[in-house]
Amino acid sequence: MKKLLFCVAIAMLVIACTQQKQNKPAVEETDFTQYVNPFIGTAFTGHTFPGATYPLGMIQAGPQTGNFSWAYCSGYFYEDSLIQGFTQNRLNGTGCVDLGDLLVQPFSGEKRDNLDSRFDKATEKASPGYYTVQLADNDVNVEITASSHVAFHKYTFQKGKAANILADFQSGLVWQDVRFYTHVLDNEINFESDRVISGFTRRTEWVQRIYYFVIEFDKPIINKEELEKRSPNEKSSRYILTFDMQDSDTLNMKIGMSSASIAGAKANLAAEVPDWDFASVHQNAKNEWNKYLSKVRIEGSQDDKVNFYTSLYHLYIQPNNIADVDGKYTGPNRTVTQSPNGKYYSTWSQWDTFRAAFPMYTVLTPELIPDFVNSMLDYSEQQGHLPIWSLWGQETYTMIGNHSVPMIVDAYLKGFTGFDAERAYNEIKKSITESKHYKSNWDIYDKFGYYPYDLIKVESVSRTLECGFDDYCMAIFAEKLKKTEDAAFFRKRADFYKNHFDKETNAMRPKDSKGEWLTPFDPYALAHADSNIGGHYTEGNALQYTWHVMQDIPGLIEWMGGKEKAGEVLDYLFNTKQESSGTLSDVTGLIGQYAHGNEPSHHVAYIYAYLDRPAETQRLVRQICTDFYKNKPDGLIGNDDCGQMSAWYMFSAMGFYPMNPVSGEFVFGAPQIPSARIDVGNGKTFTMEAKNLSKENLYVEKIELNGQPYDKKFITYQDIMNGSSLVFYMMSETKK
Repeated sequence: MKKLLFCVAIAMLVIACTQQKQNKPAVEETDFTQYVNPFIGTAFTGHTFPGATYPLGMIQAGPQTGNFSWAYCSGYFYEDSLIQGFTQNRLNGTGCVDLGDLLVQPFSGEKRDNLDSRFDKATEKASPGYYTVQLADNDVNVEITASSHVAFHKYTFQKGKAANILADFQSGLVWQDVRFYTHVLDNEINFESDRVISGFTRRTEWVQRIYYFVIEFDKPIINKEELEKRSPNEKSSRYILTFDMQDSDTLNMKIGMSSASIAGAKANLAAEVPDWDFASVHQNAKNEWNKYLSKVRIEGSQDDKVNFYTSLYHLYIQPNNIADVDGKYTGPNRTVTQSPNGKYYSTWSQWDTFRAAFPMYTVLTPELIPDFVNSMLDYSEQQGHLPIWSLWGQETYTMIGNHSVPMIVDAYLKGFTGFDAERAYNEIKKSITESKHYKSNWDIYDKFGYYPYDLIKVESVSRTLECGFDDYCMAIFAEKLKKTEDAAFFRKRADFYKNHFDKETNAMRPKDSKGEWLTPFDPYALAHADSNIGGHYTEGNALQYTWHVMQDIPGLIEWMGGKEKAGEVLDYLFNTKQESSGTLSDVTGLIGQYAHGNEPSHHVAYIYAYLDRPAETQRLVRQICTDFYKNKPDGLIGNDDCGQMSAWYMFSAMGFYPMNPVSGEFVFGAPQIPSARIDVGNGKTFTMEAKNLSKENLYVEKIELNGQPYDKKFITYQDIMNGSSLVFYMMSETKK
């Protein structure tokens, strides 16, 4: 009997130990870079790039396979077979070509006429802060890493052959294998020693800008051959540099950059990369990326994690801090300016990122928001208005509206401090009532209550709708600051969308200065931003832009005749089989005429929540996440647009989305991952759990917040930041 009891006791102990082991929390992950695939979006129209980056840094160093046309906005296309060289900065997911500065191309042996090199895809690898490839024709293994202002290149040459670098200090556009440099306005190159080169280039593409640089090598230059100039007036710009390798096959090169001065570039390099330890710089970049990537800890499949963390990675490639380590930068007034807080952020893509990317910043990195806002205000005081689409401190005037406005108002309404509210208010008011640029026309806007298409030849409907959202934001700001007269003025403006709504067609329709509707009217007709052919919408058509009233979806529903009628109009958008009139490369990811590849559609699937049909939102979110976000080079259905496409996925994967970006409300959809955890600061944690989530269980049965039944359409920003537990109970369609 005693023996039997002993055996039972041992068995129970084993079971208990096994259960304890099973229930023991897994070791907390610390390396989230393993889930980032920088090649996502480098094919099709994603316009991302796989180079070495540093969070919010000036440097994006990596390969160039082309630098011309809309297809090469990031300078790289995954399916190309030749690498032209390696440049030090790039744009992420945009729709215009610029940057791609300081192209260098290493090669072993004798000089050839064409130094473009084939490469084996199997040798090309990338991760946050690192890129490597083997150049087959040039017999060089390339490794690149980066700090905020410094690109660090490591080249391993073929033993027994000369070690050379083609250094193109102008870089430039490439068109059908012919390099054009007419956009380079001025440059200067100084060979300070056999190991140091410095200089500057002033150039114009999307914007006119100047950059300064210093290049250091860890081996001496023993020969420099200036290549033939391309025009009689051209300054020296291209050299073949040959190095004394000193019985080594490895050459290290550091490139510091600045928007302010050569001295600034040197100070940046000395502060960030003082020695020649490539591995240390790489590890530092990796560690910094992990600080950002670990802001959200999710569970899910391998593809879930890669899609989510790559989205998070893309979100923090920009905006870029172009201030030097001492805070100096060149802003829109083209003079060197001292930043009061040592930071100056540019490259915003506001037309895209105000929708979800900026709200995501307020959740994940609230510590950055005051510097973001102050950068916009500093810009405005120099330029005369808030940034519309700024790049390296200069204005591109791309897209419409001024969506720095909702970003600043969103920060204020969420209780952020660290910036002057009155200063912010004055800069907003100036920007949307007084500023003089070719997309303002405030006198026409105020006189007619819309932009008439016979007076505003391009994008008249879209401009009215998008300016109306900025006006709505300003109205709330004015109310909070008790500026009642201004509040009434901007509230009236925010309703200007009603002047474009045609109840006969249930569409936002162009109207002329006599108040007559455009006839004939084709709601399927596409128009491109900045086109000169008279399009009435911005990268879209009437079917898509009809829903661009984020400030007043309930009001729009009533104007359409109520929820049932509005539902019919919305159903038509998603279900129509008719194709658009014309084609437009930005309008991709179509479900009917809903276009997920472009931002005006991004909030539209969530409108069903306001039609008391949340299951439609839940179904569409699953479809969009499954079909348009994939772990492969062509896995993005449209331009990532400085992280906006990525932010949409992150919010939607967690089960909610900021349909009105300044409301502080995140409308429920349906989660696409089993769980997420966000450290929101002050020892508080927000958690999301999707119980019973599966391929079949894509619908939400019920929601609990902090253990209590919850029946609102949204969760608030304060709910999240106060620390809370959000639980979705999922079910299948058959149980709906």
